[in-house]
Amino acid sequence: MKLSRILLASAAVLALSLGPVQAKELKKVGLAVANLQANFFNQIKQSVEAEAKKRGITVVTVDAKGDGPTQVNQIQDLLTQNIDALIYIPAGAAAATVPVKLAKTAGVPVINVDRNAEGAPGDTFLATDSVSSAKAVCEHIIEKAGGKGNMVIIHGQKGTTPEVDRTKGCMEAVKAHSGVKVVAEQWSNMWSQDEGFQIMQNMLQAHPDVSIVFAQADGLALGAAQAIKVANPSGKIVVGGFDGDTAALEALKNGVFDVTATQQTQKMGRMAVDMAAKIVAGEKVAPVQLMDATLTTKDNVASFIAEHP
Repeated sequence: MKLSRILLASAAVLALSLGPVQAKELKKVGLAVANLQANFFNQIKQSVEAEAKKRGITVVTVDAKGDGPTQVNQIQDLLTQNIDALIYIPAGAAAATVPVKLAKTAGVPVINVDRNAEGAPGDTFLATDSVSSAKAVCEHIIEKAGGKGNMVIIHGQKGTTPEVDRTKGCMEAVKAHSGVKVVAEQWSNMWSQDEGFQIMQNMLQAHPDVSIVFAQADGLALGAAQAIKVANPSGKIVVGGFDGDTAALEALKNGVFDVTATQQTQKMGRMAVDMAAKIVAGEKVAPVQLMDATLTTKDNVASFIAEHP
């Protein structure tokens, strides 16, 4: 009995001397971006860096320029720099799982943004609900074309999360309109305006009677609109994009194309830093966190130009 009292007293003294367990603090984060030539990713980068600065967190940013193997090497290097967390936007689908596995082996939590790694997800995934947002865009362009017509789809990078989800959402809208026929589809590699222009030129030559275009990124939509202007078709071709890029919003205001889905890029960046801090501190977070995008036309674009969400 006496021994038990002595042991209990010793344990109490030890607990008092150690004090409360301190949660780990996020001090340094790695930000691996798919391609900073894209306005969408630049907006997220700027938001991450601004939020981190407010919190006194160091950010080390790397740009894969759309190349998966380059990104793997960059993240290997980041993991040698004592980062506490990795905010990760995969550069492509093929090697997307490798950086997540490397980070987890190193004990570094991963916050995936916009794109998830199939089969090896990060600790949490932040993105737009691309299925419902793409469905809304395609419903809008189909209705604007009179509910019928020949349609083409210019896809993003094949197999990436947004490409897959935007295809799914758009096809839900297409299937609800028997008078719409998808006559051509083509995938891009960089979601870029140049690709949109070239792809649309080829599509117009093969299918001059197209009346509906869904381009899965605003860069692609701007390129498609440029190709349509050059071709000068006799009938109206309705063009929908996706992202809410700053240049595209100005173009939308000027009637260059018809509609986009404006993503909450600033919120994504802030949330990525917040999730990193929470995970590092030992808090539980939801594995998937989807945000709404806003259907944006000439009628409501001004507010998004003034302040991007």
